[in-house]
Amino acid sequence: MDNQAEVRDFLRTRRNRITPGQAGINGGGRRRQPGLRREEVAMLAGMSVDYYAKMERGNLAGVSAEVLDALARALHLDDAETDHLHDLARAATPSPSHRRPRPAESTVRPSLQRFLDALTGAPAWIMNRRADILATNQLGRALLAPMLDDPDTQDNHARFIFFSPASRTFYPQWEHAADAAAAALRTAAGRNPRDKGLTDLIGELVTRSDAFSRRWSTHDVRLHRSGTKHIHHPDVGDLEFVYEAVDLPDNPGWTMFAWTSAAGSPTEERIKLLGSLASTPSDTSASTPEN
Repeated sequence: MDNQAEVRDFLRTRRNRITPGQAGINGGGRRRQPGLRREEVAMLAGMSVDYYAKMERGNLAGVSAEVLDALARALHLDDAETDHLHDLARAATPSPSHRRPRPAESTVRPSLQRFLDALTGAPAWIMNRRADILATNQLGRALLAPMLDDPDTQDNHARFIFFSPASRTFYPQWEHAADAAAAALRTAAGRNPRDKGLTDLIGELVTRSDAFSRRWSTHDVRLHRSGTKHIHHPDVGDLEFVYEAVDLPDNPGWTMFAWTSAAGSPTEERIKLLGSLASTPSDTSASTPEN
């Protein structure tokens, strides 16, 4: 990916979304655009206009963490956006540590699969930074069946959302799910600009999906640590979950997700039913998705 273009577009979109009033400065009369001017951002960040202009042209090479943090405060960046800015700066500064990345692993070690299988009361799975589902427990396989059984999505969450019509039924709040999926890939791309598989996936999504392309152009990023999800499952109906996401340090880029439901809730009862359906003798699905 073109780092300078990524930096330029990210900073411009962040600057253009902030009004002078939000920044606590005088609006200064009529404006061509509603956002801040470059000189206003520079003033708020405590740097020269020329220095900020160089940054917004896409040059973050050598910019210190302190300057990046000052810019993040001036632009009202949240935690995910601040991390993304630092990721873009690291990618712009070549160093001996920036070697060609290792090929992405896709095989889950047996002990990790056993850990997933031991989680019997909640759907759980492992996903990599490219949104590939690498492994699930039994409930996770049953919950994600509409995606994992769709040959066109190749066990990939982003492909399911943007290519499969079934995703709009599976996710009643589809727009929110699509926003989150695109933002997660943008975050991953900032951290891993040399990941060819990730770049290829993004290119495929931009080319084939107008819905993804529109979201990609916003440069939104997001950290997916916890939250709520609403699902409509074809076998058991409407479900509401709270999810937790845990990074797996031994496998950089891998995240384990577990979705839980409130005790005594309709979702808890329906998940028990889903578990019963998944464990019937006629069920031949494995705990890991087929490749």
